[in-house]
Amino acid sequence: MASSKLQAFWNHPAGPKTIHFWAPTFKWGISIANIADFAKPPEKISYPQQVAVACTGIIWSRYSMVITPVSH
Repeated sequence: MASSKLQAFWNHPAGPKTIHFWAPTFKWGISIANIADFAKPPEKISYPQQVAVACTGIIWSRYSMVITPVSH
C-alpha cells in the first residue's frame, strides 16, 4: 500500500520530478530560514538571504497577478 502511494506521488504531474514541486519547496525553505533569523542580532542577519527572500517575493507576487487559472 505505501509503495503504491509513493509511486503515485512520484509519478504525479506536479510531483518531485517537476519544477512545480521544487520551486515552492525551495521558496518554503528560504522562508523558514528567514524566520529562523528573527532570533539573530541584526548584525548577523544574512544579506544575501534577505535579497533572495525579497526577489522571490517580488517574482511570486508578479506571477500571481499574471497567471490565469484554467479548469480542466
